Amino acid sequence: MQDKSFESARPIALALPAQRRTRQARIAWGDNVVTVGGGAPVRIQSMTNTDTVDAIGTAIQVKELALAGSEFVRITVNTPEAAAAVPYIREQLDRMGVATPLVGDFHYNGHRLLTDFPDCAQALSKYRINPGNVGKGDKKDKQFAQMIEAAMRWDKAVRIGVNWGSLDQALLAELMDANSRRAQPWDARQVMYEALITSALDSARQAQALGLNGDNILLSCKVSGVQDLIAVYRELARRCDYALHLGLTEAGMGTKGTVASSAALSVLLQEGIGETIRVSLTPQPGEARTQEVVVAAEILQALGLRAFVPSVTACPGCGRTTSTTFQELAKQIDDFLRAQMPIWRQQYPGVEGMKVAVMGCIVNGPGESRHADIGISLPGTGEAPAAPVFIDGEKALTLRGEGIAQEFQALVEGYVQRRYGPRQP
Repeated sequence: MQDKSFESARPIALALPAQRRTRQARIAWGDNVVTVGGGAPVRIQSMTNTDTVDAIGTAIQVKELALAGSEFVRITVNTPEAAAAVPYIREQLDRMGVATPLVGDFHYNGHRLLTDFPDCAQALSKYRINPGNVGKGDKKDKQFAQMIEAAMRWDKAVRIGVNWGSLDQALLAELMDANSRRAQPWDARQVMYEALITSALDSARQAQALGLNGDNILLSCKVSGVQDLIAVYRELARRCDYALHLGLTEAGMGTKGTVASSAALSVLLQEGIGETIRVSLTPQPGEARTQEVVVAAEILQALGLRAFVPSVTACPGCGRTTSTTFQELAKQIDDFLRAQMPIWRQQYPGVEGMKVAVMGCIVNGPGESRHADIGISLPGTGEAPAAPVFIDGEKALTLRGEGIAQEFQALVEGYVQRRYGPRQP
């Protein structure tokens, strides 16, 4: 029965992420410049978990993260030995042809390290400063100024990163006292939100008063609760035009960390909030550090904000699909595409937008395969042992026999070469 309301209905608009106007920062190393904000794509950041003193090990992990899609990588700079290793890490990366900018993560003694190790200050492309542990009392402003002066001397970007686990306790106490004098006091959580935002904005204004270009400032206010993060960033975005770095701090491991980060970041990104993101996953035992980059890329790609790797559509399986062939083929194709991307990005521009379908029965298989650039519908339970392949919406051929997986992979590779390769004269 037809819905009669169609006659008076308006076309349904595609839900697209909003756009927020921000300053644009430049994070560079050598000729490689990554722009952030000001209409640039949302960027992915990651962080190493190696001992920075191990220059070779750290450089190798940075390379792995970069190949996975991280556009800049943060490293811990916590000791004189770590600071001394930074130039060697940068040198090793340059030798490996990895131009990914490095971000130095400073806490407590960053003012000394940036002053005492100028080669470290120069080799880094951005400094992360936490206002909650720059210093206390009279030392705080002086030590903060030393870090900002280093950023100006070497023309580096700065992320002022506030974290509710290391919030400036003096500021929080001041706001709590002020709140107690209100006619209708806020609850403690609301005061905490305000302390996070105030700390970030006051520090940014202080940095600009010292002479740092506002375009070189990024802000973050990280918390570990999904609703807390959304509330804080909505208000932070309302009050400033600095580029914002998003991340659910201490998100956790496995599905918990992935789901929580996806839920929080997706809401904000859909509202146009956030210019860089990091998914702070705790790796599962034996899991690669690169998983956090994969999740971040999947969030951006799912929202339609960016494309990093061809997407593979695959059905979840049901009673019609007792065979695991389609599951195995879907994983095989997905792994193959991801493994090829470091090479394909250079050889086949646009291939990251390709859509592949690997379906398990006749119900949705042919339809999904037609919607994809290239797709295959494997036979389900009781169906004829044939697998039609659709290319650019048309049925191209039918595969049969034991070598379907290998034949389809070859078809995908050939399709990439024909569609995205250099045009033949």
